[in-house]
Amino acid sequence: MPADLAEKTDRYERLLTEALEAATVRPPEGTPLGEAAAEFEEMAQSYLEDGRHFRDEGDPVNALAAFSYGHAWLDAGARVGLFDVPTDGHLFTV
Repeated sequence: MPADLAEKTDRYERLLTEALEAATVRPPEGTPLGEAAAEFEEMAQSYLEDGRHFRDEGDPVNALAAFSYGHAWLDAGARVGLFDVPTDGHLFTV
């Protein structure tokens, strides 16, 4: 695997992992928005797991894509108010 691809894949995995840890669901559980937030969070977690699987199988391109998609779910959720996230730093574009 080219060094740039390996570094970028590892970096995006770290970013997604950190973003999942930093994001907290904003709407109350059991409400429609709370359910939407849970779905967004589940999608991000699933893409993290998929990315790790792809990397373990020697497929860094799909691993990088999965990590990117996972982060996009969290970032979109943060932008529409489903998550409380840090507004400083590099994890979110809010």
